Amino acid sequence: MGTVLHTPPAPRPELYRFSRLDFITAGLYVAVAAFFAVAGGLLVPLLLELSPNPAVASYTVNLVFYGVIGLLALAAVRHVAARDLRVLATRPWFTVLMVPLAVVAMMIVTAVLVSITGTPQTSANQAGLQALMQQVPVWLMVPLLVIVGPFVEEYIFRHLLIGKLSRRVNIWVCCSLSVVLFAALHIVGQEDLSLPVLMPYLAMGAVLVFVYVWTGRNVMFAYFVHASKNLLAVIFIYAIPPELMEQLQQMQG
Repeated sequence: MGTVLHTPPAPRPELYRFSRLDFITAGLYVAVAAFFAVAGGLLVPLLLELSPNPAVASYTVNLVFYGVIGLLALAAVRHVAARDLRVLATRPWFTVLMVPLAVVAMMIVTAVLVSITGTPQTSANQAGLQALMQQVPVWLMVPLLVIVGPFVEEYIFRHLLIGKLSRRVNIWVCCSLSVVLFAALHIVGQEDLSLPVLMPYLAMGAVLVFVYVWTGRNVMFAYFVHASKNLLAVIFIYAIPPELMEQLQQMQG
């Protein structure tokens, strides 16, 4: 199993040179994310002008943001993604079996690390998503959380930070940056920052980095794992009544 997808992408090194579109996409992503973290409250009046329902307005802004970044990312990574899909197509059983196994491994690693660091806590990001999902139907949330969001994040945090940056910086440094910055994105603006809040995202980022590197930097395999994990979370949240979810959160607190 260890040799299934270990062939590195050396035959086409030009795919791992930073392009102008990479800088544009990553720059826009960082700039907008930083703005929301620092001055997102300034958009509240504008959002309420768009829709009297804050949840609908928030969903619309996130969909537009990730939609634009997603199209830019797709254009930037299309050749690598096409190659990676062709590689996975030659080993379909590997993909079918290893994607769910990677998701299970992610859940186990997360549970172990969270139990070591203390009482489980819900991050502000997770709480906000749960509140949004209580007001937005699942068929609208799946494109955002399962299709576009994971693709953008795998492009930024795996393909750029590891696949391309490792041509200039030690790969272990790149992997560490990928894990830390991925977790930081999901807790930015968190008022009550603690290790139990941060740990689930560190664990998720570490597993995604591992599967990306282990499969020969196959960004599409990492994307399938990320998307599957998010899909499982969406199903879980929508399947549990809001009252029960609130009770579970109170028990965690």
